[in-house]
Amino acid sequence: MAGSRFGSFKSEKGDPAATAAQRRDPYEVLGVGRNATDQEIKSAFRRMALKYHPDKNGDDPVASDMFQEVTFSYNILSDPDKRRQYDTSGFEAIEADSQELELDLSSLNTVNTVFAALFSKLGVPIKTTVSATVLEEALNGSVMVSQLQLGNSVHRKVEKQSAHFYSVDITEKEAKMGLVCRVKSTDRSKFKLLYFELEENGGLSLALQEDSVKTGKVTSAGMYFLGFPVYRFEQNNLAAAAKDPDSAFFKRLDSFQPCDINELKPGTHFFAVYGDNFFRSVNYTIEVVCGESFPAEKEKLQSVEAKILTKRAELSKFETEYREVLAKFTEMTSRYTQEMQAIDNLLKERNEIHASYTNNSPLKRSSSRSKAKSPSKFSKGEEENSQRKEKRVKDQPTGGCRSADEDSNEKKTKERFPKKKWLNIPFKIDRRKPC
Repeated sequence: MAGSRFGSFKSEKGDPAATAAQRRDPYEVLGVGRNATDQEIKSAFRRMALKYHPDKNGDDPVASDMFQEVTFSYNILSDPDKRRQYDTSGFEAIEADSQELELDLSSLNTVNTVFAALFSKLGVPIKTTVSATVLEEALNGSVMVSQLQLGNSVHRKVEKQSAHFYSVDITEKEAKMGLVCRVKSTDRSKFKLLYFELEENGGLSLALQEDSVKTGKVTSAGMYFLGFPVYRFEQNNLAAAAKDPDSAFFKRLDSFQPCDINELKPGTHFFAVYGDNFFRSVNYTIEVVCGESFPAEKEKLQSVEAKILTKRAELSKFETEYREVLAKFTEMTSRYTQEMQAIDNLLKERNEIHASYTNNSPLKRSSSRSKAKSPSKFSKGEEENSQRKEKRVKDQPTGGCRSADEDSNEKKTKERFPKKKWLNIPFKIDRRKPC
């Protein structure tokens, strides 16, 4: 969208101050005060998004720019951490915290849903909104609504970017005991569970929406109207968790926020299942039950959520302690490495000094040691000849006499007939004759 005011700063990686100067205050864009509640911000966004949505305004570039600006502003103010950063230091703080490309895919159509699916498979979380066409038809009262009985399950298939609407009638007693609506898909397809309020003109306006999440082998979403504050939980950004696991852990419960509606009044209520899958239809099962049949579950839910709130408060204190200990640990491990290296260097230097106490050069010392260990072959041979001579003298009989010819003949015989060994036993031939 060349030349669009929002597009000019949305994904640039230039000077942060220059791009921030072109942006409008998110509170101003949504028309809310700085002390606005989450519900007020959400209502303002819903109203303006429906007004400027491209599906409703065709090729109007002004409306398209406004819709992107409204979406960008809502992405900041709907995130507690980003809103706190913006309130403290403006856009620069948000850009310094994350230089990642911001993707506005809330106006997906049949063409760019392909890119959204690819980003989703790569692990990039993508927030989508309900098609403006569906919202406008609901607001005009031109949607088909099916009656749904309490306790009965309905299995259907909804096409992508389309919605099935249901109505449920509850009595005063059932309203007091609470109502729960749950949807699941065994295909693990993405969908949205929507709750609509009835307008005076007979139309339906979107009041709540829950995105499906993967739970085991299914995707599911639920809404709980039990007469006491029930909380909703959004999964944190996977990319941020991979970048800084510690921060992701301590911010894990920041998105644990109370639902906008805690209880329903007697009468007719409207739900819808929106096909949020990018390429194909969604098979789902929807069921609405009364809380009267689940007293133990209501009590457990209230108790567990209270513990989660306590844990969220504890995490803030624990993070401070953890950061201090982690900094000290990092300092100690760095010192440990330095001390180990210093000791190794000193010991090496000491050994070199010890080795230097000698008058011989290292080459001469090595040569002398080699000579001492390896005597010459000549010396060894002389020693063996001497041993053989001594043995012959010992073997000669005392008092015997031999001529020189006999000695010569014996020598020749030994040369012609060398000693024979059998099983390492020497055999001697004694050819000596008495005188």
